[in-house]
Amino acid sequence: MLFFLFPAPAKADAAKVPTENLTALVAAGLANNPELKASAARWQMFASKVRQAGALDDPMVMLKVQNTPAREPFVFNKDTQSAKVIGLSQQLPFWGKRGLRRDVARYEADSYHWAFEERKLELTRMIKESYYQIWAVDKGLEIVSKNLRILTDFVTLTELKYTVGQGVQQDIFKAGLEKSKMLDMQITLQQQRKSLEATLNYLLCRPGNTPVGPVADFTLPFITLSREQLNAAAIDQRPQIKSLSSLENKAEASHRLARKERYPDFSLSAEYMIRDAVSTEMATDPGDNMVSIGVTFNLPLQQGKRQAMVAESTFERAMATEELNALKNSISYTVNESLVQLERRRKLVELYKGGLIPQAKQSLESALIGYRVSKVDFLMLLDSRMNLFNLERELYESQAEYMMKLAQLEAAIGTDLTAAPESSQHHDN
Repeated sequence: MLFFLFPAPAKADAAKVPTENLTALVAAGLANNPELKASAARWQMFASKVRQAGALDDPMVMLKVQNTPAREPFVFNKDTQSAKVIGLSQQLPFWGKRGLRRDVARYEADSYHWAFEERKLELTRMIKESYYQIWAVDKGLEIVSKNLRILTDFVTLTELKYTVGQGVQQDIFKAGLEKSKMLDMQITLQQQRKSLEATLNYLLCRPGNTPVGPVADFTLPFITLSREQLNAAAIDQRPQIKSLSSLENKAEASHRLARKERYPDFSLSAEYMIRDAVSTEMATDPGDNMVSIGVTFNLPLQQGKRQAMVAESTFERAMATEELNALKNSISYTVNESLVQLERRRKLVELYKGGLIPQAKQSLESALIGYRVSKVDFLMLLDSRMNLFNLERELYESQAEYMMKLAQLEAAIGTDLTAAPESSQHHDN
């Protein structure tokens, strides 16, 4: 009867899919995900606007004929005022405007660059969460399969004892009911596995029916940084912090630019007039060529428009500042909450491994011995078996939750907090 406690392991599948590697999965996701590629393209698009923002407008070339008779527009030797004119003009913004426009465009491009980096963190987090969820589901399927074999043997055993008058029919029904519940759980877990495979394939941008192999066992890494160090690391490294800081700098540059709009822009021009000699009865004009140089500028009289621009940039700066403060507050909350949850999950894992599961195994072994000599009824034996099953399942769920919470904390901080989890060839049940 000890086979109830130590069932034979299932035979390995000859066509088993290779074990998945988390580092390779994350690299594939970062390389292939189309949403990430779109974010990179958006960043490059705005980066291309920086040079545009600070460039001068093209100079204007003017060609005209001046003061010629309307009936003879191309005759230049009948009036001393007639001339052919070539002109060149260039618009120049007020001093400092070009640099500020360049700053506005650069800070905006920087914000999209850090938004791209933030998207990489989010994608990494989602891949890790799916990865560890698959591990938990696979472990659940393992113990469900083990318990199905045990419950099948339980059903056979109760039927044999009933036929020889040593059992009751209720034991047969109870064992069959628990087996049916276990089959229902197996179907549910199998569907969860398929759903998680589809999610992971979506994140990696590969066909939805691509098989996902098993996940290697791991040990839980420790967080060596304190709460204050984690918050400081987030302020220094979190891409979204840098993105909002860039938007805050952009708003500040926009504010300075709006204040500069109170000053006029200039347009420099130069004209060269080509004149023909003109001879009349009264006088003779040798037709000397002439040069004209001038400057024009706008009069910034529409102060209401400019005041609205200053107000817009002021509110934009206030919005960026408060969004940055809100993000810092959110990060502080996430760090505190994550550390609490990580500590809780680690203590649960230690409790399951060091206390509850060994005790449940001893209880099951005692129930098996008692049932063999008819000192323990079948329901107590079944309850001991299901209690061990539930504890094993909760252990695996706690381990997976620990790793998922760690992935969320890393995304909140903006960097890996530990080395990759150490894989192991065996795992304590």
